[in-house]
Amino acid sequence: MRDTRVFRPIPQNEEISISPRRLLVSKTDSKGRILYSNEYFREICGYEESELYGMPHSIVRHPDMPRVLFYLLWVNLKNNKDITAVVKNLAKDGRYYWVMTSFEFGINNETGEKTYISFRKAVPSGMIEQVEPIYAKLVKIEKERGMEASLAYFQAYLHKLDMTYEQWIDSIRPKSIIYKLFNILTPKVA
Repeated sequence: MRDTRVFRPIPQNEEISISPRRLLVSKTDSKGRILYSNEYFREICGYEESELYGMPHSIVRHPDMPRVLFYLLWVNLKNNKDITAVVKNLAKDGRYYWVMTSFEFGINNETGEKTYISFRKAVPSGMIEQVEPIYAKLVKIEKERGMEASLAYFQAYLHKLDMTYEQWIDSIRPKSIIYKLFNILTPKVA
């Protein structure tokens, strides 16, 4: 049995630049274990294919990310609903990178188990500055009072905006024609 304990690098305050023209792709099983990663994903996160295969996808989770966001992500995925999220990830060397991620659902031909393919791209300019403060607040609440309190705060925040998380992300997404064209060319769930 493979040891799936996740190595946790010490976060560094150095960002990895993501090409706006390339996708980072990974595929997981229904429990979030990595079954596939494309070359660009591995290049950015700094892990070899053999280091990623079978590992929980949380291997790239940055501690600045609120757990509540991944809870919401999994609730959507388990209900066969796509969710586009802005995520800060942690590379093997401790540097970080921001991505927008969306999912496609599939079935493992060998086991019949549900799989998830995640397509990530560079976050458009200006979005990170808008999500960082709310993410920091959610992480602080999680550390002080737990994920349930963080979820309640986030739901109240979104309720005040009269939006879901996905609507909030869409509302802060740039509306330029170039970004719209890139979005059209990015695989999406129907």
